[in-house]
Amino acid sequence: MPRNVISGLIQCHNPINDESVPVKDIQQAALEHHLPFIEEAGKKGVQILCLQEIFNGPYFCPSQDVRWYDAAETVPGPMTDLMSEYAKKYEMVMIVPVYEYVQPGVYYNTAAVIDADGSYLGKYRKKQIPHTNGFWEKFFFKPGDAEYPVFQTRYAKIGVYICYDRHFPEGARILGLNGAEIVYNPSATVAGLSQYLWKLEQPAHAVANGYFMGCINRVGTEEPWNIGKFYGTSYHVNPRGEIIDEASEDNDELLISTLDLDMIDEVRKVWQFYRDRRPETYAKLTEI
Repeated sequence: MPRNVISGLIQCHNPINDESVPVKDIQQAALEHHLPFIEEAGKKGVQILCLQEIFNGPYFCPSQDVRWYDAAETVPGPMTDLMSEYAKKYEMVMIVPVYEYVQPGVYYNTAAVIDADGSYLGKYRKKQIPHTNGFWEKFFFKPGDAEYPVFQTRYAKIGVYICYDRHFPEGARILGLNGAEIVYNPSATVAGLSQYLWKLEQPAHAVANGYFMGCINRVGTEEPWNIGKFYGTSYHVNPRGEIIDEASEDNDELLISTLDLDMIDEVRKVWQFYRDRRPETYAKLTEI
């Protein structure tokens, strides 16, 4: 019997870009903007839904403003509790990227994973943290721990990579070795060099590791930072590296695709990358 999974990706703009507005009000507006898309996904039968990086607010990392520490929350916590209600209501697995608070001075860029019965399965913390013009993430986030978890959900085994992680093939391979069938990459990335890489690196990960990927990017521009246009173009890619659908560059959208998980076995029987890898020759990767 075919193993088809209906996957959904939501890309949105941030509705309030006004530094005079309290952080919690900005977050509430972003949440309320997403809720109709979440409801739409559930009503259309989406089985696994992924939101964009730090979905409930702007991408605040162009600043180094301590006020944005107030955007962080515990995981699990209020947002995962709320999203668990939607997951249970629609029997829909959800990947929920938020700004995580652990204790004063300890924060992570995190994605929570919630199963289709509303149960909290765990979280992934972004591993590679950029620190360059417009992306001062080390000011806000600690690097994630050493694990690359794969979550057994009702519908598929899923892994998570977050934004800048996609430039690093090592973790993408570990997710495959850990059994991921679908890897989701929620992102916040602007036009320029990364736009070319956006459709290069993730199809390459999908091919090299023989799994599906769901790649999500927000849309619009965000004041007062104006680091560029978040160019959307969220997409799914199959284990052959073929982009099978694509959202627009500018519009808030729910992108839905049916993923045939049987293709994973079909592709791996042809491209035996797991059999032919030579980990005993890769020691240099951990020496430098």
